[in-house]
Amino acid sequence: MSAEEVDGYLRGIDEPERRTLQQLRESILKVIPDAEEGISYGMPAFRVQGKVVAGFAAFKNHLSYLPHSGSVLDRLGDDLAGYSMTKGSLHFAIDEPLPDRLVERLISVRLSLEDR
Repeated sequence: MSAEEVDGYLRGIDEPERRTLQQLRESILKVIPDAEEGISYGMPAFRVQGKVVAGFAAFKNHLSYLPHSGSVLDRLGDDLAGYSMTKGSLHFAIDEPLPDRLVERLISVRLSLEDR
């Protein structure tokens, strides 16, 4: 895994999606600055102590944040009001990055699951 792989993924994305995902990448790295960046399942991913704890992807009509755990989004309740999601992905607009505070909460909950 390498940050260059994520750079390559982002180069293949059009604007404004690229800019929005780059901002998400920066938000994730503020929370887990020592994370190893790379590609997992064809999408950018961030590993902490060998476990993928965050990721993102671009789709035709939305962007997704991927916590790489089916338990994270259920635990955030009202924090996710207004967003659509599946059990394993949080969908957001192509031109509106997730707030830093929400990214911090998403990662905090994901990391707390690893502590168990």
